[in-house]
Amino acid sequence: MFTLHKNSKNMLSLFSGCGGMDIGLEGNFSCLKKAINLHRNSDWINSDIDDNWVKLKSTGFKTVFANDIRPDAKATWVNYFKQRNNNANNIYHLGSIVDLVKSEKSGKEIFPQDIDIVVGGFPCQDFSVAGKRKGFNSKTSHTGKKIEIDEPTEENRGQLYIWMKEVISITKPKLFIAENVKGLTNLDNVKDIIENDFASAAEGGYLVLKAKVLQAANYGAPQSRERVIFFGFKKSALTKEAYDELSRENISEKYDPYPKPTHNFSVTGSDLSSFVSCSDAFIGLAEPSVTLDVDQTKYSKAKFMGKHCQGQTEIKLNGVSPTIRSEHHGNIEFRRLSLENGGIIRDELKNGLIERRLTIRECARLQTFPDDYKFILPKIDENISVNMSDAYKIIGNAVPCILGYNVAINLINKWNIYFKEKWI
Repeated sequence: MFTLHKNSKNMLSLFSGCGGMDIGLEGNFSCLKKAINLHRNSDWINSDIDDNWVKLKSTGFKTVFANDIRPDAKATWVNYFKQRNNNANNIYHLGSIVDLVKSEKSGKEIFPQDIDIVVGGFPCQDFSVAGKRKGFNSKTSHTGKKIEIDEPTEENRGQLYIWMKEVISITKPKLFIAENVKGLTNLDNVKDIIENDFASAAEGGYLVLKAKVLQAANYGAPQSRERVIFFGFKKSALTKEAYDELSRENISEKYDPYPKPTHNFSVTGSDLSSFVSCSDAFIGLAEPSVTLDVDQTKYSKAKFMGKHCQGQTEIKLNGVSPTIRSEHHGNIEFRRLSLENGGIIRDELKNGLIERRLTIRECARLQTFPDDYKFILPKIDENISVNMSDAYKIIGNAVPCILGYNVAINLINKWNIYFKEKWI
């Protein structure tokens, strides 16, 4: 079911990166037709582009404020979103969330009024199993630099969700969504601490649900990527029925903000579509030597180093990809390996295709970014350019757009049973 509303809801995005979650929550982007469960959700589609691609409908969420510390992320975000809003450069605020909150509290008007939803993927490196798992004791500051003092502070990278909580307290949205890596749930009692801290926003004004892990491949992404999602609802905005239902240990499907899986990667069901494979995702992509797409020409030239370290495996074309990492240091997975290095895509090798790693565009496809999103950029506004290394990092940090879209559709369909003030 797709609920179409006439007006829009204002969204404030934190730790926005290059905007995977923002694109997903707004909708109105192109994606593989196979990423949509046509048995249940054909009404999500606005139009067919061709036999393999569709354009999804707009959700009604509208990004009015975005923020990150990475200039390359802002450059690509603005370059894409200026197609939708010619004020995109002013919407995206480059700088630390800590500094923005402090400026707001000093009397400056930083954050917009009338915010309906706050969303943010607070930094995950300190919780990721691929990182050093410092968690709250991160030695990295809110600006990305090393902390020289011994004791942890609320301004380190592992505690930046606290500053997201401060933004929630300032803007008082009806709803907030926070996301992070699955590894957070396995690190002591971190998940419970974060839930309790978020619940204290606006003097205890939010009902925070028990966080759940969503597998992106179960929602049409051709990638095994697990993200933990926190939902918080403004208590005073909820109907009594919604408050009672959302307070339960087991929330009924009617009120559950977590979307139902649409594809059968790690779940089963008669109404699920087949998972989207890497082969599906790469359809129509020419090899780097012959393509006109700059993002498809760029790939890491790091040599095969043996299978003892990360990134030395070949993508399984008939399966989903492993998680696209941000901190790969050039060792992004291989699109294909040579026979001597264990490659199994023999038909491609026989046709003279060379051993190489995944391109920028291929990684973007695995994250379900639309092809009109450009990552490699020359120096543009504010004298910022985006190179291949930058592009790999910001793509690896992103939430798959299609996962965000599933979250958004579920929320807009249930908005009027959640809140006293109806969305018309």
